[in-house]
Amino acid sequence: MAHIAKLRLLLFSAFGPAIAVLLLILFAGYVVLGSNGVLAWGDYTRQLRDARVQLKQVEAHRQELRNRVDLLDPRRVDPDLSDELIRRQLGVVHHDEVIVPLN
Repeated sequence: MAHIAKLRLLLFSAFGPAIAVLLLILFAGYVVLGSNGVLAWGDYTRQLRDARVQLKQVEAHRQELRNRVDLLDPRRVDPDLSDELIRRQLGVVHHDEVIVPLN
């Protein structure tokens, strides 16, 4: 009977540290394997690199659009651009003009 009491006392005294060790292992596993863990770091860097490339493309396209808008300013319209837009919209071509499509 004394051995059972000692064993029970030993188990109860080891219960707290065992739970603490299990929680520590759980947290350490989450640090390595979790959604924000060490292994996800490479994926985040790849996503950041892809986003920066996409941002550069969008900024370049935005600059092209800004340039075209500046050329269409009502105070100082670029004659070549306005002629190009009018001819494209209306489909107007002189009989002596040669159209060379650029793809």
